[in-house]
Amino acid sequence: MTEGLAGLWRRPAPEGRGPVRYGPPAPEPGLPVLPELTTVLAVAADRAAPEPPGGGQALREAACRHWARRGLATAPENVAAGPGAPALLLALLGAYGGDVMLPRPCPAWWTPQVRLLGRRAYHVPTPAECGGVPDPYALLETVRRVRAEGGDPRVLLLSVADDPTATVPPPELVREACEAAEAAGLFVVSDESWRDTVHRPHDTLVLSPAEMLPDRAAVLVDLAGALLPAGWPAAVVRFPGTPSGTWLRARTLDVLTATGALVAGPVAVAAAHALDETDAVAGRAYAAAALHGTVAAAAHRVLLAAGALARPPQAGRHLYADLTPLRAGLARHGVGDAMELEDWLGARLGTATPGGQRFADELGAPRVRLSTGPLLGATPRERLAALGARDPLTLPQVREALDRLGSVLAGLAD
Repeated sequence: MTEGLAGLWRRPAPEGRGPVRYGPPAPEPGLPVLPELTTVLAVAADRAAPEPPGGGQALREAACRHWARRGLATAPENVAAGPGAPALLLALLGAYGGDVMLPRPCPAWWTPQVRLLGRRAYHVPTPAECGGVPDPYALLETVRRVRAEGGDPRVLLLSVADDPTATVPPPELVREACEAAEAAGLFVVSDESWRDTVHRPHDTLVLSPAEMLPDRAAVLVDLAGALLPAGWPAAVVRFPGTPSGTWLRARTLDVLTATGALVAGPVAVAAAHALDETDAVAGRAYAAAALHGTVAAAAHRVLLAAGALARPPQAGRHLYADLTPLRAGLARHGVGDAMELEDWLGARLGTATPGGQRFADELGAPRVRLSTGPLLGATPRERLAALGARDPLTLPQVREALDRLGSVLAGLAD
């Protein structure tokens, strides 16, 4: 891997395996910013004031139109915006109160959010076929046990297009998880940041918990998932259109105000433009999702050919690899757990390969999240070439990156 690519895709510092500040970033698109968005931001650059707490009217109305196109009718007074999903989720959880139920594995930043508030996070295994949602029976049993031991679970945090597993839970599983949450008296927060990165949108049905539990579910969308670069932080959350939803939004705005978590003025203009999904914005999002889907599928084939395991990737810019069948080969290199695998594999690929322990997975299980962005090339020109290619897998830089992954894994064979 070239020096430029290794520098772009930073690896967490070895000494920082535990502290939150060294946690892995979300998988990035690896593509230059869409020129149309750059122009919109530049025109709004003289907006010196930030948005009011929860976002201005224009931004919230754009979010309503965004959700309406996905079948979720929404009123601006039921929307709040913040400078990225972490700030918005922290405010929402702080406002709602109680302990939080999470799937295992889950995004690296979820658990620290809960613990930062002094709450307890309880992880529930996911079904064998997907990540993002907890097994409904395990959820009910865990809630029962936690309450018997004095815990106070009130919220279920889940995802309908998952980081780290890159899977989309089938609608029937989302339905069963929502039914279990309702039976357990849990409020559902659905992180749908990766919803618009589904690789085959015409073949993949994404069901939002807000369709199942309109009075007991909030929907969180980080625009860095599909619409904006990560350096322009903006996220929106949709609250239920009920008195309790109004109360929760007001409490969330209190937290956003107290912490100064406001969307920058120019970013708000770009975010509203992105949420309206002009032809250029929607086209880039669709093309990027298809590109990452093609490369992820190829990387998945490389993993399986080497004897590793991974669920077929369906969304996002990543996949989740389980190297348990290659334990003997890993042991020859002194790799015995996910933390050691993170260091060993990342050093050989020249890119971040965060281990499963960062996603609340078992430390002893040799699992890693692999991002597809680094496979597109080392320069903006190479990555744009991959975006415009009829078959990106024929490009030299893509073939080289996939061959390198295969070569590293082949060295672990018995």
